[in-house]
Amino acid sequence: QVQLVESGGGLVQAGGSLRLSCRASGRISLYYGLGWFRQAPGKEREFVAAISWSGGSLRYVESVKGRFTISSDYAKNTVYLQMNSLKSEDTAVYYCAAGQSNYGPFTSWGQGTTVTVSS
Repeated sequence: QVQLVESGGGLVQAGGSLRLSCRASGRISLYYGLGWFRQAPGKEREFVAAISWSGGSLRYVESVKGRFTISSDYAKNTVYLQMNSLKSEDTAVYYCAAGQSNYGPFTSWGQGTTVTVSS
């Protein structure tokens, strides 16, 4: 098992930036892919971005392309999500997840960190 702890959420104005971090501990070597997901109030959880521990195989949902950047630092056991040009529709609880590949299935999840974008 791997444990995931997210941080970096908060309140930001539209157009602003935030960087989310997800620190992993435990049996990290068993998981090749890391992903960020989000769940807005009243909506289903959706995929945002994914990456491998080596920093390759990046994937993004269309709505965040050009604004969000996912990166990984294996030495620090941490994956990041840099979010720029934030919009009110980015408001959600953001979750970090680990899986067998960056296409999933994602079987380990963090507790989530809340991002609120005010317009």
